[in-house]
Amino acid sequence: MPITASHGGPVSLTREVRLSIAAGAVLGALAVAAGAFAAHALRARLAPEALALVDTASRYQLMHALAVIAAGLLLAVRPSRAATLSAIAFTTGVIVFCGSLYALALGAPRSFGIVAPVGGTLLIAGWLMLAAAALQKDPERS
Repeated sequence: MPITASHGGPVSLTREVRLSIAAGAVLGALAVAAGAFAAHALRARLAPEALALVDTASRYQLMHALAVIAAGLLLAVRPSRAATLSAIAFTTGVIVFCGSLYALALGAPRSFGIVAPVGGTLLIAGWLMLAAAALQKDPERS
C-alpha cells in the first residue's frame, strides 16, 4: 500500500523532503564514522575525558540524525512550516552542539564549549517544533 499525503494523494518528495532525509542520512553516517574512529583510532591518543566527549557527540548526532529523517517524513505526508523548521533546528543543532564537543575533544580551547548550549537549545526547539507539526490539524479534514 503506497504512503499517501494528508490530502489523500501520493506523497510528493519535494526538495525540502529530499534534503531533510538526505541530511539525516549523512549525519547518521558521520556519527557512526566518528564513533568508530574514536573507538579504534583515537583510543590510545585521547584522554578518557576527550573520548567521553566524542562518545556523547556521536550518540547525540545519531539520535538527532533520525529526528531529521522523521521531520522529513512528516514533511512528506503533512507539509508544514513547523516540520521544516524542526528539520532545520535539528540539523543546525547537531552541527553546533556535536561539532563543539568534537572540537573540544580534539583540543580546541575550553572557551569553545560556550557554543554547546546554543546547539542544545536548537535540538530542544527541534523536538518541540516536531511535536507542533505532528499535532497540527489537517485543514482538509477539520
